[in-house]
Amino acid sequence: MGRKTRSFVVIGLGAFGSVVALELARFGNHVLGIDKDARRVAALAEQLPSSVILDATDEGALREAGVDRYDVGLVSIGNDLESNVIATMNLRLVGVGTVWAKAESRTHHRILSKIGADRVIMPGLEMGRHAAQMLNNPAVQDYVALGNGYSVVNLMIPQRLAGRRLPELEAGPGIEILGVMRGTEYRRDPDMVLATNDRVLLLGKRVDLTRFGDRL
Repeated sequence: MGRKTRSFVVIGLGAFGSVVALELARFGNHVLGIDKDARRVAALAEQLPSSVILDATDEGALREAGVDRYDVGLVSIGNDLESNVIATMNLRLVGVGTVWAKAESRTHHRILSKIGADRVIMPGLEMGRHAAQMLNNPAVQDYVALGNGYSVVNLMIPQRLAGRRLPELEAGPGIEILGVMRGTEYRRDPDMVLATNDRVLLLGKRVDLTRFGDRL
């Protein structure tokens, strides 16, 4: 059975919003891009399924554009805090089921959370943490924060551990070994013999994962 596509409305087609909108469309979803800047809308008009010039602080205009029929909304207005907050509230008012919003500061994050955004993202902060994890330990190939202090990391197996069985890694308490990526193949065989350049996927709290990564 194929994946069910969803419909997305992206409000604010700046650097971040435009990338998200284009990627969602590339995945085969129906995407409506909204911005009050005609130039931004025109730049993406041929690449998005739908796009419209309007002020998202106008609830009536959003309803006229049919935004209430969309499954998920992302507010990515980055240079106007008031407009960002009002647009987020308006998505809730018109009945969009899931609302994400981009915050520019921690105060902005708190405000958006209080008014009902399902998820608030701070791209600069999140990418900074992501980069720091990989810079801190060359074995870290990728890193995803899951919330509540837990993360999944993708660690490269060094040459000195090649030939050992997976249980011999002894990840320690608080860390769960989810499996191993060998090239593009995902494997969960607990008795598999590790090879150089295998990548082990680990779930745990950051402090425990950092400790294990340092041991590698």
